[in-house]
This record gives sequence, C-alpha cells and structure tokens, in this order.
Amino acid sequence: MPELLVASAVSEAVEGASLARPLGSRGSRIEVADSCPAELTAAAIAVLRTIPAWWRVQASAVGLDGPWLDIGYAIEAQAPVDLTLEPPLGGAWNSLTPEQVGATYVEALSPATRSRHGRHYTPPELASHLWALARKSLGMSPRKQLLPGLVRDPACGAGALLLPPLREHLRASHEADPAKAIAGLQDLIEGIDTDPAAVWVANVVLAAEMLPTLARIPRDLRSPLPVLAHVGDGLGSSGKPARVVLMNPPYGRVRLSPGERDRYAHVLYGHANLYGLFMATAVESLDERGVAAALVPTSFTSGRYFSNLRAHLGREAGMSAVTFVEDRSGVFTSVLQETCLAVFERRRRQKTRITSLGSAETTIASVKVQRTGEPWVLPRRSDDAPIAAAASAMTTSLASLGWRASTGPLVWNRRSNDLYPAWGTTRSHVIWAADIDGGALHRDPARDTMRYLALTAASDQKVMVLDTPAVLVQRTTAPEQTRRLIAAHLSQEALDGLHGRVTVENHVNVLRPTVTDPVLTPEAMTRLLATKTLDRVIRSISGSVALSAYELESIPLPDREIVRTWNDLEGASLEAAVAAAYRPKGA
Repeated sequence: MPELLVASAVSEAVEGASLARPLGSRGSRIEVADSCPAELTAAAIAVLRTIPAWWRVQASAVGLDGPWLDIGYAIEAQAPVDLTLEPPLGGAWNSLTPEQVGATYVEALSPATRSRHGRHYTPPELASHLWALARKSLGMSPRKQLLPGLVRDPACGAGALLLPPLREHLRASHEADPAKAIAGLQDLIEGIDTDPAAVWVANVVLAAEMLPTLARIPRDLRSPLPVLAHVGDGLGSSGKPARVVLMNPPYGRVRLSPGERDRYAHVLYGHANLYGLFMATAVESLDERGVAAALVPTSFTSGRYFSNLRAHLGREAGMSAVTFVEDRSGVFTSVLQETCLAVFERRRRQKTRITSLGSAETTIASVKVQRTGEPWVLPRRSDDAPIAAAASAMTTSLASLGWRASTGPLVWNRRSNDLYPAWGTTRSHVIWAADIDGGALHRDPARDTMRYLALTAASDQKVMVLDTPAVLVQRTTAPEQTRRLIAAHLSQEALDGLHGRVTVENHVNVLRPTVTDPVLTPEAMTRLLATKTLDRVIRSISGSVALSAYELESIPLPDREIVRTWNDLEGASLEAAVAAAYRPKGA
C-alpha cells in the first residue's frame, strides 16, 4: 500500500536521525534558510535531511555522477534546514516516487500544523486525473504535446499537482535540445506556497523529473537545474496570466482584514473560506483561453456562503467539467466530506460534463452550465440527470412559496447542565433528530435522559422556544440511510401534547410559513418532502449527508399553480404528480 510505504519512510527517517553522519565535502553549494521553520517537527526535519540521499539514488539511476549527486549543487534551491547531517537511507526510501517523497514531508508534520494551515497531500491518482481534465479542456493530446502556456499551482505544497504536466511536457520535448527544454521550464511551470520547507521539497521532486533530460546534455554544458517553485502568497499578485491553474487549495474559515474583505467583497457572503478565495483568484489570473482545475469540497456548489462566488464563477469562467470523488476519506486531512475535481474555462461553454470517480470513472450526465448564485443542481447518478435538468430550469423555490427554514437553536453540549429527564414548568420538551426518523414525530428513548431544557437564560423564551406548528426536517443523515430528506409535521395537536412548546436541537431544520395562506399547507409540505423525486432533487443539490436550511429553502419547484394542486394529493397520486413535474419537456 502506498500509504504504508510513506509511513514506513517517515519512521525510517526518524530512526536514522540518531545515526546521522556529517556529509563529506563534494563542493556543495547548499544554502540554508536563516532559521529552521518553527512548525517543523523532529520527524519533518529528519525527512528533509534524508531527501539528499534519495536524490543521489535518482541521479545515479540515470547515469549522473560527481557533483550532480549533490542536491545542493544540482538545484538552485535554498534548503530549509541544515543538511550537513544526513540520516542513512532506509529501504523504503529506495522505492519512493517523487509523489511519495512529498507525502512523507506532509505526513511528518504535526496534525495541529496540518489542520491550522489546511495542509493536505493530493493522492497521485487525483493529481493525474485533475491534469487529465485540464488537458481535455485545453484540447491537448495526452501524448507528445508541449505545454501551450504557463501552468501554475498557487498552493503547491510539495508539488504533486505539477508533476503530471511536467512529465508530459518533458516527454514531448524528447527530440528537442535538452538544455533548451530545461531552460524553458521556468516559463511553463510555477509553484507558489507559503511553506518554505514544502517549496524546497517541491523543487527537489520537480528537479528529479528533469534528471533524465539533464543526463542527455553534454557534461561541460550542464547547468544547475532551475527552481520552479517559490515561497509566496498564492492569493497575491500573480504576475503573468496563466494558461492553466491547478490547485488543491487550503480550506477553512479565515478572518480577513478590512482591506482584504473589500478586495474579495464580490465573492463573499458572510464568513470567508480559504478555498473559495483561491478559486476566485485562480479564475481571475487566467489568460483569455485559460483553464482552472481544482480539487475542492463540493460545498461551493450549494452553500449560502458561496452564493456570490458561484455567481462570479458563472460570469468569469463557467464550470465545464466536474468529477465527484466517491471516496470521501483520505483527500483532506481529518475531514470526511464530498470532494470534487472542478474545471472552469474562460471560453464560453454551454455544457458541464459530470462524471464520478471511484475504482473507475463513470459518466453521469452533461448538463447546462449553471451561472447563477443559486445552488447548482448537479446529479450524482445518471438516473437523476433528467430530474436535475428539469429542476435546474425552475425558478420557484420553497422560499418564494412563503416558507422559511432555520436551524434548530439548541447545541446540546453548550447547555448540557440545563438538560433533564423530567418535565417542569420552566422546562421545554427537546426534539432531537432521532425523534423524526421514519417521517413521524415520536420520542426516541435513547435521548430521554436529556429530554427537557431548563429555560434559564433571559433570551430562552425568544430563541429556544417553538410554540407554533412547523415542519421538522433532519439536518444530518447517516450515509447508510436511504433518504436525505426526512421530515415530520409538528402539528398544533402535537404541540398541545408537549405542554405547548418545544425546543429543537441543532441537527434539525425547522420549516415555517411566512404568510398566513401558504401555497402548500404544512401537512402537504411534509408529504411533498417525503416523495422520492424531491429526495433525488436534494441529492443533486447537496452530495453531503448534511442539509442546510439554505439548501432546504432553495429546493427548486415548478410554478406555484402546479404546486397548489398537490395539496389534495397523497400517496401514489402525489408521487406520480411530482415525478411528472420534474420530467424534462419533451421526455
């Protein structure tokens, strides 16, 4: 397993650190940063000090010798740590690929550092697939075609995403003058990252790809290999427009200064997420025929906080392709969520190609490019494509029909001292997500020890109490559940039986009418949300097991007069009517 090999390489580097020996003089021109980066663990430093020995193996394998075996002589890159002490090369290191060398560095960082900076390593399969998607958008052949312009990764880490295009370019350059081929790389490949150690690793692994080309240059004409990655801010001024931006950007909320918030105001709604800022910057840095390809969470396609970003992307560069990654684990560090490979093009495309990537790539559908700030309807299965196509053309939503969604206010672990098993005159009955399993309101016994909330805060009567009928919808569902939309009606009769008030826990959304005579009654709304068709629509909006109140409000619906007819339907009649409404015209 590649992961086991990487872990073994980290262990060998750490064990070898105690046996490190001073390097002999080979005329090395190693430059070392003024100070060791503070966040480097002992394991990360050991990994960095082992890389020069790995380099010698790679250089020797292509017939190079002498000073070219010295990493400090061969590459004009500044080392992040003192490399004069070198651990012995363990057996695992002999077989490491350039991608795995980068992975050993990331693996050796502390979990806190990886989490704080959103540092995560791109699996080689996804790196290759991302480049293949970008190449297809460029109209390039996968073999023997030179790069048509600059390929940039603004958050390059250890260089994994730049390896596939570099390899293909060097293969296509085989018949050219090798010295000119290497000299021209600085105009074609660029990596940027804030981590000096990662940048050094990136320069090493990228240079390792140049070794066969370097070996074809006459000895007396060889020059040190160029630096293709540099330390910098990938969100800063990018200089030369890029033909391709490839990225697996850092993610997570970030606090912006007033100046930064002004700069990104056109793509922000509420808080900022780093990966959204990188997506906006990437598109803006493209040339007139440019392509941006990103490995990112799918939350940008439907979340409220990304509504302005969606609109901006739609104006500047439509999404021409998206591949949903079936395995949610192992892409982002300590994160379990739906991930996609998304490609945006400056050229005006009319369709978005949708595929799914598991053990093999599966074609799902080709849908109209969506350019609005509303949630994008993108089917995850081929049999959902017709429903998604019909839904994406609809302009009515639950919100426009007079319904408002909100998230239950009770975060139980913040009020654990106020939760009781028995009712009291100053307590409110708590409704948990498990209480609406099966589509009917009931009392799940597993939660009975925390069944009532003591209304102790001055704001509780206003914030924590629900005393009017509503439709309750689970906000999160387990992956194994067959439905994503699970709703139950909280009727006046049910409220009366619960002392006239309830408190809704945070894993439940609350739907309430905003008008006295909504198009759909609460009973009919509950039945509608229980239909198979609506469940398939929401799966095409949110691939996550979480359903936000915003996504719930945004469910696209047919014209209100059609919806009004559903009030008197139930069971098979309602299922058939809803299915017919989401059937594409002419189908």
